[in-house]
Amino acid sequence: MLSGGFDIGGLRGIQEGKIVQPETGYLAVDLITGILEDSIKPMVSAINGLAIGGGLEISMACHARISTSTADIGLPELTVGVIPGFGGTQRLPRLIGLSKALEMILTSKIIKGNEAHRLGLVDAIALPDELLDTACRWALDIAESRRPWIKTLNQSDKLGPLDEARNIFDSARAQARKQSAYNQLPLDCIDVIEEGIVSGPLAGLWKEAHTFQKLIFSDESKNLVHVFFARQEILPIPGINCSGSVPPREINKIAVVGGGRMGSGIVTALILSNFHVILKEIDDNFLQEGLDRVQVNLRNRLVEGKLNPEEFDKTFSLLTGVLDYQSFKDVDMVIEAVSEDVSLKQQIFVELEKYCPSNCVLATTTSAIDLNLIGEKINCSDRIIGAHFFSPAQIMPLLEIVHTPKTSPEIIADLMNVAAKIQKIPVTVRNCTGFAVSRMLFPCTQSALFLVDHGLDIYRIDNAITKFGMQMGPFRLMDSIGFGDAIAIGDQFLQSFPKRCFKSMLIPLMFEDKRTGEATGKGFYSYDDNGEANPDHEIQNYIEKSRNISGTQLDPEIVNLSEIEILEMLLFPAINEACRILEEGIAAKASHLDIASIMAQGFPSFRGGAMFWADSLGTGYIHTKLENWAKKYGNFFEPSSFLAERAAKSLALVSINNLFICNKNILLTKCFN
Repeated sequence: MLSGGFDIGGLRGIQEGKIVQPETGYLAVDLITGILEDSIKPMVSAINGLAIGGGLEISMACHARISTSTADIGLPELTVGVIPGFGGTQRLPRLIGLSKALEMILTSKIIKGNEAHRLGLVDAIALPDELLDTACRWALDIAESRRPWIKTLNQSDKLGPLDEARNIFDSARAQARKQSAYNQLPLDCIDVIEEGIVSGPLAGLWKEAHTFQKLIFSDESKNLVHVFFARQEILPIPGINCSGSVPPREINKIAVVGGGRMGSGIVTALILSNFHVILKEIDDNFLQEGLDRVQVNLRNRLVEGKLNPEEFDKTFSLLTGVLDYQSFKDVDMVIEAVSEDVSLKQQIFVELEKYCPSNCVLATTTSAIDLNLIGEKINCSDRIIGAHFFSPAQIMPLLEIVHTPKTSPEIIADLMNVAAKIQKIPVTVRNCTGFAVSRMLFPCTQSALFLVDHGLDIYRIDNAITKFGMQMGPFRLMDSIGFGDAIAIGDQFLQSFPKRCFKSMLIPLMFEDKRTGEATGKGFYSYDDNGEANPDHEIQNYIEKSRNISGTQLDPEIVNLSEIEILEMLLFPAINEACRILEEGIAAKASHLDIASIMAQGFPSFRGGAMFWADSLGTGYIHTKLENWAKKYGNFFEPSSFLAERAAKSLALVSINNLFICNKNILLTKCFN
């Protein structure tokens, strides 16, 4: 079997009315799986390659499953806003137990054949060239009563007592609400699984079918289907892709300059993908700290069962620590990962030009500094490229690849090839201050500071954003980044875009008092020994000082903003800046910004990404709001010409063909109710 399951294009076709929706019960009860399970002849599934989604559901309806050790197996339907619709919600718990089944379905986890065998999802592992023969023999053994004839829906030995199951369901619901209080999808899925446990598998199948068909037309599914196709649109890039006109070179040895949190995360990602890596630091203490961070990252994977001790040692052996550039003479790529200090980066690149091979890729992890400024003092600007990772780099999936007009296509292809090998999703953008991701994020943090200086409570702001579905609010995020980098990045934006920056003294005042964020235990929040963030009333003193310096007055309207109004004043400036990014050609498509907002900024995927969400409200609505704020509060909120043009013509930001227009008042209200 090699099956990726349900055709997502078909799902989108149903949503757009191009394909007729099947009748209730058709998917789960009357089609294929029931026929297979009730067959008078033994059915054995041979899994080689993929058994994903509907492919796995068909396999689970068979009387046995044989797999290769490397097959990919899972039920990822929640990633497109629906639940398994071929009986997966009922059969998986009966094969591997309720807790593991909930984990696999709710996280859309894909596992390998070996793990599936350990869990009991497959009955045996076979070599690829022996798979079919093994499956045939297994079927004959069943037919001749040498092996049991098992109907999955009849199994209950792994389900446990009903009281225990109820506790598991309660825990799963609590976890789902904690992760996103306003995403109903996982709760609907839990309800369906519970129905089968409490009322029997047939009742569960019917509820699964009804729920599946209801979810197809939900806003969440339409949004997530958009995200699915937006990911496909990122590659290929015409003329610059791994299979196109510019083939990548073989990259074997990579140097990383700087072993801080970012650098050590990048090193971890590289050695886990079998690259030989050199980590360069300025002295023995910093080098040891960097090596220790890498070991901690690997040890975490060891604890999680993603590495065994032998793999741990082999992976770490790929890393060499150095204190100078002498060993850079044969590296294929260098990734500079130091703090956001222009002069320091310039100095490093002078050294790299001196010691590295003439065809070496010279990458910087800067999140905001213009690449032309970084390469100002060297003569090989065609080899400079931005490799903007997101922290923690060994976990976060996005890599923003930044190129200037001088960057050679070969260099871009090389970095894209490395991105693929370390399993990063690349979004390629043109060079400017802040690129795409930081430019979209910066107006949100600026607006947050504006609102606080005018009287709004910090923690109301963060709460509004997290209730919307983002992982953390702007102030918690700034604590995580650290105020040193935040100030440096802010200075870059102030120099490049002075007319649309709001300058608050709040962060500089806190920075002067060595209150610099999570790393020092105090920022906008205070942090306990476990790293838990807690509101800190001392912040009010800094806010009042900031107001006194700037002469800002409390604004009663801002003090009393509703949660929806807070959300709009935080996110609409980011949408406005994204429009400028598109207008300037920094990003190729609005859908690329959707992926960037989800994978780098924590924008909730079930809302479709920042631009798709904006389209659900309407460009006219957003433009009117910004225009009114600009009249009242100044240039910071002034709508871009791109947004104004789209609004005047009632045009969307993302392709109009992919849009499902909702009533904006209903949609905004749904964010909080």
